[in-house]
Amino acid sequence: MSRFLAAMIMTIAGSAAMAAAPLIIGHRGAAGHRPEHTLAGYRLAAEMGADYIEPDLVSTKDGVLIARHENEIGSTTDVAATFPDRKRTKTIDGTSITGWFSEDFTLAEIKTLRARERLDFRSHAWDGQFAVPTFDDVIELAQQLGNELGRPIGVYPETKHPTYFRGVGLPLEDRVLSALDRHGWNTASAPVFIQSFETNLREIRPRTKVKLIQLLEGKVPTDEELRTIKSYADGIGPSTRLVIPAAADGTLLAPTDLVARAHAAGLLVHVWTLRSEPAFLSPFYNGDVGVEFRRFRDLGVDGIFTDFPDAAVRAFHVPPPPSR
Repeated sequence: MSRFLAAMIMTIAGSAAMAAAPLIIGHRGAAGHRPEHTLAGYRLAAEMGADYIEPDLVSTKDGVLIARHENEIGSTTDVAATFPDRKRTKTIDGTSITGWFSEDFTLAEIKTLRARERLDFRSHAWDGQFAVPTFDDVIELAQQLGNELGRPIGVYPETKHPTYFRGVGLPLEDRVLSALDRHGWNTASAPVFIQSFETNLREIRPRTKVKLIQLLEGKVPTDEELRTIKSYADGIGPSTRLVIPAAADGTLLAPTDLVARAHAAGLLVHVWTLRSEPAFLSPFYNGDVGVEFRRFRDLGVDGIFTDFPDAAVRAFHVPPPPSR
């Protein structure tokens, strides 16, 4: 038996949360099936079984929050053809980027654009068919879907580049909370998580009772760092590799103890991001993304971001093998 499998079995055997299905978070909607951050993609995610839909939020020139993964919108819309003269080079969080930026366009101009698929190896059949939604549009859709589907559909917004946007006079935090206020979802019981990689969750905490998730990548946090996070957030959002590390060739290594330590600190654990394509899936899983979903479930994570909510639903409803 490999060291990885032995460690996995030992970890699973000690997990009280082993049988519980994690929350399914539709990463950018159902991004494996529709262009990311479109109302059609969010709807499909919920219809496939997602519990939450995830809009990444950036600002327009006139201060309206829209759903785009980055403020550079050239890779996910037809803006280059519509506004060829707006191409710029900017420094975003220390990185020089050339393209078209949300903060250079009014909402009226953004609404003339149409979304397109970002990745070459995914279907482009839906390119040009969907508008760019505002955060208000996304909340309204989630509340509508909750009524249609007979179960809560939550929103899981991420503030993108909040330090940058504050620096250009377009802070995101007030606008996020104001949108939640408008729709009656700035409450402790609302199906809402706000997530960020930056430190702005500390500033948000005194102003809202919605659940906050500190996103993590790079290194596994120490117990002291987890206690600090607990002082202002409800959970962590680590990359999958902080829970199950991998070698450079994709070979999986023994799981870390991050989930257990985070739970001991009173924190939820929502991992990102599971995808079905060979470009993302470790060869360890032999092409079966369902195995990956179930491994993270059995390690006790509380939620999983995925581009394929349908794959998550199938994975979590596979009956266990017969006992021997």
